[in-house]
Amino acid sequence: MPKATSDAKLLIQSLGKAYAATPTNLKIIDLYVVFAVATALIQVVYMGIVGSFPFNSFLSGVLSCIGTAVLAVCLRIQVNKDNKEFKDLPPERAFADFVLCNLVLHLVIMNFLG
Repeated sequence: MPKATSDAKLLIQSLGKAYAATPTNLKIIDLYVVFAVATALIQVVYMGIVGSFPFNSFLSGVLSCIGTAVLAVCLRIQVNKDNKEFKDLPPERAFADFVLCNLVLHLVIMNFLG
């Protein structure tokens, strides 16, 4: 198994070097996605420990976090300079789409809460 361990270390090192070249604005979006997913996981763990009495509140919280993470990933795809599909899309337009979609998402979530 030493071969598999060295391959894993080499893979992690190469991923670290490649990610170091990532622009700062994409790293900030990545951090936001990690935060949103971590918040959803904390809510799931809390529901498992305490219980899910207001189940629609639990679903609203988790779906809000996951929906926000998905929209942030879409923002990351649109803002990435290496992506050729969205080269004509200005970053301001991508951010405006992100904000508008988040507004619609959270209006639906608040409506689901009742």
